[in-house]
Amino acid sequence: MKQLFPLILLFFILFLAVSSVSADDDKSYTIDQAFIDLTVASNGLLHVDEQFDYTFKGTYNGVYRDIPLKSGESIDNIKVSAIGAYPVLKQSEENGQKHLKIFLYADEAHTKKIHDCSVSVFISYDMKNVVTLFNDVGALQYKIWGDEWDVGVGSVITSITLPGNKNNTYFLNPGEYTVNKNSNGTTITAETTSIPRGEIYEALILMPLSDFKDATYAKHVNEDGKDKILKNLNDSISSRNFWNTTYLILGLLSILSPIGAIFTYLKYGREPKVDYDGIYERELPSNDSPEIINALIDNKDSIGKPNMKGFQASIMNLIDRGALRMETQENMDSEEKILLIDFSNVDNADLSLSEKSLVNALYPFAENEILNLSSLNDKLSSQRNAKSFQEDYNTWADHVKNESSSKRSEYFDGRGSTLISAIGFLGLAFGVIIAILGFLTELGNGYISILGGGFLIVFSLALMFVPEDIFGRWTKEGRLFYLKWSNFKKFLKDNSLIKEHPPESIVIWKKYLIYGTALGVADNVFKSMKMHVPDISDYDDGIFLYHYYGGYYVFSQAFKTSESAANPSSGSGGFGGFGGGSGGGGGGAF
Repeated sequence: MKQLFPLILLFFILFLAVSSVSADDDKSYTIDQAFIDLTVASNGLLHVDEQFDYTFKGTYNGVYRDIPLKSGESIDNIKVSAIGAYPVLKQSEENGQKHLKIFLYADEAHTKKIHDCSVSVFISYDMKNVVTLFNDVGALQYKIWGDEWDVGVGSVITSITLPGNKNNTYFLNPGEYTVNKNSNGTTITAETTSIPRGEIYEALILMPLSDFKDATYAKHVNEDGKDKILKNLNDSISSRNFWNTTYLILGLLSILSPIGAIFTYLKYGREPKVDYDGIYERELPSNDSPEIINALIDNKDSIGKPNMKGFQASIMNLIDRGALRMETQENMDSEEKILLIDFSNVDNADLSLSEKSLVNALYPFAENEILNLSSLNDKLSSQRNAKSFQEDYNTWADHVKNESSSKRSEYFDGRGSTLISAIGFLGLAFGVIIAILGFLTELGNGYISILGGGFLIVFSLALMFVPEDIFGRWTKEGRLFYLKWSNFKKFLKDNSLIKEHPPESIVIWKKYLIYGTALGVADNVFKSMKMHVPDISDYDDGIFLYHYYGGYYVFSQAFKTSESAANPSSGSGGFGGFGGGSGGGGGGAF
């Protein structure tokens, strides 16, 4: 990758665009038109009718639709039908999202897949706690078209029916997509141009509180909302218009920043040659802790800073060392087992600063020194608990970063990445200045300055997101360290390699699972374990219990919950800002 990077930059300069080529020209689909009808009832219930007109080229199994649900929102009474195919609905809900998988068949017996045809899919459902009633106004902010669709749409035709016909105010954003709109008081209609993939089309409607009677299905917020909503809306529109104007003047002419990037790469980014030609590594290449390996090897964006995979690997390492004990308990409500972490032996263990901070992050959620992982997600949904956990997690990450700093200094030369960051920030500033100068001049070549400044801005922003090891480089010792650990990861990821060289003992399997977690390939290791150790579930060992009963998944979900809960958007604080509405989501075909 690093050898090809200069060529990639040159390609970027020459063509100034990215071309997307279909891997299979014989199979494609489009959403030609969408019809979205919303009905707001006086009890606060929102009824949604959706129609999506698909054109399929090739053979498909069906389509899917993902509908996000904010905290407190719910969806039910889902119904699906189709014209041009026979639908079968399968639905699930996870990670705050309703997932509808609609299989489409060409025959009533459901034996033939659809092929080269047009199908209209109809979806209807009810949503609760989407309409919000403040002390002074009722409000609905809803994404008519979401940004998670796999493809764009030819046009969207919308009809919104309200519970009353007086003093309703509505906004459709972004306005440039609207070609027709009308309101007769009770009903709002609108039609859009084509909406590209990744874009949102949203409605914001303010309604009198008197239109709502016994609004048991609405969300109630005890504060005045109208002024805040309108301010958020105006700020959002102003911001969008500003960026639309800014990006309109962006050009693709300036090559100052790419030249600087190429120079930086050639001087600081090329890796040193080392005398190592190993294909894979079976043994741990070093005695470093899993969180250190995670920080140095797995996080290329900021080498030396760990992530949640390192956090979980550290937990597993503490379990393996006996500092923490993993137990299971029968769940009386289901056949699944409950995972418990016992802290009673922590005081007898020799822990590093980062390991102590990890224990400090988890211990407050334990009762009688026992942490029930199944309840952790609920506990972290509290804003107070979530903020406390996030602070402790950041303390852990800082300690790991400090513990890995000496190895980073020894193994990694970050001068190139530091220089490229400076080029990015300076390029961004100069790009703005160049673009402004182009506007101020009356010379005919002023547009060249505008285009050049625009390109410099875009390229500089791109540089800010380039992984640290592209322009930085490993020292000879660090390169050997990196290659060995990368080959160890390759070994763990490739079941055929493990099949040829299986571990001699269950102790080695445990190390594989711990470091596989740190490197992001734990699932691969566990699959190999189940093939080579068929009775793995019989081992009463904390490491295997943690992974076998989904500890990794449970903890990942709890961490995501803490991130959301620590920074909520409650009340009218974010209401009205573009993209903050309910609904939306996306979908695609499969």
